[in-house]
Amino acid sequence: MPTNPDAIIIGTGVIGAAIAFEMSKAGWNTLSVDRNTQAGHGSTAGSCAIIRMHYSTYDGTAFAWEGYHYWRDWEEYLGLPTGTPLARFRETGCMTMKTKANGYLEKHMKYSDELNCPYEELTAEQVKARLPIYSLQSFAPAKRLDDPGFGQPNGTQMGGAVFWPNGGYVTDPALSAQNLLEAAKQHGAQVRGGVEVAEILQSGGRVTGIRLADGEQIHAPVVINVAGPGSSHINSLAGVDNEMTIATRPLRQEVVHVPAPEGFDFETNGTIVSDSDIACYVRPEQGNHILIGSEDPECDAHYWTENDTDFDQNFTEQWTTQAMRYAQRVPSLGIPSRMKGVVDLYDASTDWIPIYDGTSLGGYYMACGTSGNQYKNAPIAGKMMTALIEYCEAGNDHDAAPLQFTLPYLQRSIDVGFYSRKRPINTESSFSVLG
Repeated sequence: MPTNPDAIIIGTGVIGAAIAFEMSKAGWNTLSVDRNTQAGHGSTAGSCAIIRMHYSTYDGTAFAWEGYHYWRDWEEYLGLPTGTPLARFRETGCMTMKTKANGYLEKHMKYSDELNCPYEELTAEQVKARLPIYSLQSFAPAKRLDDPGFGQPNGTQMGGAVFWPNGGYVTDPALSAQNLLEAAKQHGAQVRGGVEVAEILQSGGRVTGIRLADGEQIHAPVVINVAGPGSSHINSLAGVDNEMTIATRPLRQEVVHVPAPEGFDFETNGTIVSDSDIACYVRPEQGNHILIGSEDPECDAHYWTENDTDFDQNFTEQWTTQAMRYAQRVPSLGIPSRMKGVVDLYDASTDWIPIYDGTSLGGYYMACGTSGNQYKNAPIAGKMMTALIEYCEAGNDHDAAPLQFTLPYLQRSIDVGFYSRKRPINTESSFSVLG
């Protein structure tokens, strides 16, 4: 372990690992620390790891379309020795149903057009041809199981969808974080697991390092908070939470795991589907199963937790609600009596758009509020955070003159101030996991 690293990165999830990789490639002597003993075993391990391109903002679309290219070229991007076990990106495509709630995807298609991101509009008949198990009756707005109108179609039909062929998912999200850290180690990065940060050390308006729970102090001129659902606690330790207009909090989520309907190979022939009519998203899973997540409709309560360690990890009626909502779209769906899936936390921001920023505490940076919709962006977030840190450490005031960052593949410049901790709440956001 380096006695005096150039930068300490708190968190070894997929985004923290990507930052370690990109910073170490740029010549930084980095030390990553995590309370978990194994990289990627926090909220990253519970991620559905969906790679999609469609967002309701230009910046979100550009960032996601850029990010896709690194997953596509994962082996080349990492540069790990031949034979290293790698996470795998399955390019299944992503189908998003056209609904009133998403503006019939007009913005999403507009931004995709501007960025030359391929997509295809599908008629209702073409949706059925791809997914013959689907019923295209509309059930909006989404309801709870105890609503008398639950499961009752509203008398209209779904009008079609938009299909982004480059969408997909990563088969092992925890392994992807481990891949990134192994690649970072090739450039000198160091990692310590099983340690807890108890204090952000500072002097004269600058960060000077961290103190661990066992009393050990590690000094560095740069500290980066990528602690996932624990990020708000770390920001509180640093004393920077009062300067933020955008807050982050741990949010409890459940993901349902059910077998595909008999007679249809969803693992091979299915796709990612985002369906705001029933407020669910799904993706194929190994063993011909389907993962079902919630798109956070208004009728569902949000279960915010006080911290990222003490929360109910048992399934609740939300599991059944999500399964039954998807059964509206797939009437032949079998719902097993034994609940299977994932209960975990998101690190969610006020407007569900992440914070990639510095702070008034010199040398202290954050990549927070990323859970739910930023997994896909980890590699490009690592590159952008590296550029942001170097910009600020060179004496530039990112708050007054935000960094303009060029996306390497797209050769488009984005205003990193879009991700500011001090931004107004973004009214273009979906205010849900869709970002």
